[in-house]
Amino acid sequence: HVQLVESGGGSVQAGGSLRLSCVVSGFTYRTYCMSWFRQDPGKEREGVAALGSDGSTAYVDSVKGRFTAPKDNGKTILYLEMVSLKPEDTATYYCAVRPTGGYCFWPLRVVDFPYWGQGTQVTVS
Repeated sequence: HVQLVESGGGSVQAGGSLRLSCVVSGFTYRTYCMSWFRQDPGKEREGVAALGSDGSTAYVDSVKGRFTAPKDNGKTILYLEMVSLKPEDTATYYCAVRPTGGYCFWPLRVVDFPYWGQGTQVTVS
């Protein structure tokens, strides 16, 4: 019923930029936390960015100042705008959403999010 579809990944050189998109459908809660996670093989999935329906935002320290997670006015697409990409940003990026009181708890926890996309690969060399 709830569908999340990521797109926009690719291979870029260090210092480059990418814009990821997460199209959300079937999610009817008025208040929520929408988030981006990333995961490299053999490593734990890491919360990267969060946007609450109350307008609050949070980012992991390693991406602050480089990543931004805006949402469209229709509240159907969550973006992850990434600039000044580094090799350590290489990972599969996942979009996730959960109903909340309108804010996101930090740090993000995988177990808190019931709805996930399939991921999109970002490779920085």
